[in-house]
Amino acid sequence: MLTAALIIALVIALAALGVSLAYALGTAAVVAFVVTDSLPFLAAAPQRIFSQLDVFAIMAMPLFILAGELMNRAGITRALIDVAMLMLARLPGGLGHVNIMTSVFFAGISGSATADIAAMSNTFVPQMEKRGYDRQYAGAVTAASSVIGPIIPPSIVLILYGAIMSTDVAALFAAGVVPGLLLAAALFATNAWYARREGHPGGAGEERPPLGPTLKKGAPALLLPVIILGGIVFGIVTPIEAGALACLAAVVIGFAGNGLTWASITQALRRTATLTGSIFMIIAAASLLSYLIVLHQVPDDLATLVANIHVDGIWFVLVIMLTFLLLGMGFDFMLGLTVVAPLLVPIAVMQGADPVAMGLLICLNLSIGLITPPLGGAIMMVATITGDGYWGLCRRVLPFVLAELAVLLLIAVFPEIALALPRALGLL
Repeated sequence: MLTAALIIALVIALAALGVSLAYALGTAAVVAFVVTDSLPFLAAAPQRIFSQLDVFAIMAMPLFILAGELMNRAGITRALIDVAMLMLARLPGGLGHVNIMTSVFFAGISGSATADIAAMSNTFVPQMEKRGYDRQYAGAVTAASSVIGPIIPPSIVLILYGAIMSTDVAALFAAGVVPGLLLAAALFATNAWYARREGHPGGAGEERPPLGPTLKKGAPALLLPVIILGGIVFGIVTPIEAGALACLAAVVIGFAGNGLTWASITQALRRTATLTGSIFMIIAAASLLSYLIVLHQVPDDLATLVANIHVDGIWFVLVIMLTFLLLGMGFDFMLGLTVVAPLLVPIAVMQGADPVAMGLLICLNLSIGLITPPLGGAIMMVATITGDGYWGLCRRVLPFVLAELAVLLLIAVFPEIALALPRALGLL
């Protein structure tokens, strides 16, 4: 346990100094090897790193990142917004509902909270402010709804979890559908409460886009998530082939609608390479940490500790949820995904927890961490893009955080909510 404490202390210290997560993890790992007299084992580091990255399922991640980048540049996001406006604009707090629904649509394409925020912040925040909404509230809704992105498939986070924990990605995708829709329902309810409390605009007189042109333009984008998810869960395509299909569809739709150019494709490729490289560096650094932790039998020590305090079953799952909630308040999600999950999840599975349910719960928990102060990554992105104050956004987003935590607790106590669909599809 001393090794784990040393690693965590080093990472915290380096992060506090402003060192990026990949370098903080890598430095902490090398120093920990030296301090714990494990330096000879460091010779195996290259093999360890490449074995962690040489996972077939990870190949799907850059493809879905690229698909999201292409669709954002092709104007598909605008088409999805118009469809959501057609459905929800005339409800009280209509634009807030539209913001959330667009995130549901976009989640079925990009699988990324970052892509959601990049697409929505510049579009929704000015429009909501123009229609009479508080600007910080508009930013808070945008940040909160971005959490749906990593849960509704295809999901980059679920792909990474499946690769790291050797869990079936198709089953994880199917398990994410109902929780993702429950998240949306919780956000709708919270937005409706805000609308009544603060008198947000919306109602029968709200302007809506024309029915025919909107559906015609939005139909290809709406069909794409169905094709991707259906292809994966029914075994027609692998997640990697689905990612390639999404990229091809984005290019075809983009050129057909005159929204995509070769220059924008080049920009999307560059952005995808940057994001993928950053994620791979974090995975490589974290693999060294997990290697050292295994060498010093930290999982065995942790299992002994849990046995001694007699925490098991649903209570141990709730302890894991609290652990990841605290991690989400101060760290990037990759730390929990690549270092902490491999320690705790096998213990929960040995106690009878379903590995797919645990994967969904952890990814949902880490995603909620994106909007949890003091270091909510999604709030920071919205604040940077819109120029709004970070702490003001934190205050406005707290009711949405509570709503999403209620969904997390519901699924933790009743995991069959997430597992019913994969069971029905024969994936479990």
